[in-house]
Order: sequence, then C-alpha cells, then structure tokens
Amino acid sequence: MKEIDQARSAGDRLLATLAALASPHRLRIIAALSSGGRNYVSQLARDIGISRPLLHLHLQKLEDAGLVTSRLELSDDGKALNYFEVADFNLQLTAAAIAEVADSVTASSDK
Repeated sequence: MKEIDQARSAGDRLLATLAALASPHRLRIIAALSSGGRNYVSQLARDIGISRPLLHLHLQKLEDAGLVTSRLELSDDGKALNYFEVADFNLQLTAAAIAEVADSVTASSDK
C-alpha cells in the first residue's frame, strides 16, 4: 500500500476499499486481473472493453485503495508498459468488522 494508506485509520481504509469496489468497471478489472494475471493498460482496456483514459481512472482508484499494484517495465522493443496486478487482499465484511473500525473514521472522509 502507499504511504498515505498507512497514515489512514482502519475505518478510512475500509471506506476507501468499499468505494473502490463500488463500480461495475472496477469489479471487472479485479476479475480480469485475478483470472488472467498481470496485464498492461492497453491490453486490459481491450479485454474489458473500455477506453484507456477511463481504465486509468478506475485503476488509480483501485491502486489508491491498495487493491491493485502497478509496475512500469520496458518491452523488448523499448516501449514503456505499465503492468497492473491484483494485490494480495482479503476483505471480510461483517457487522463485527464494521463495529471494530467505525470509531476510527475521520470526519473528513464523510462525503
């Protein structure tokens, strides 16, 4: 996860995770990366059937929540390819889990 995620409270991290997953496109991205393995942006956009700019917006949200990671690599022909893959995460959403973190939600995260 990024440094900013480490500074967030457990409640704020849970809200960011839920917000990141609250999109059909982002669920499809997670599914595609989970079943197909890591992939670069152009190919992933073709596989999912959305534009690269829209995919970038969704990937950024997922990466900010710590659900995917990215790595810039050079192809054999010298092109820079940004590869994404699903981060190792396990989300168990129960009433008890919510109660455990609810008091740590900051006022600024309530939008």
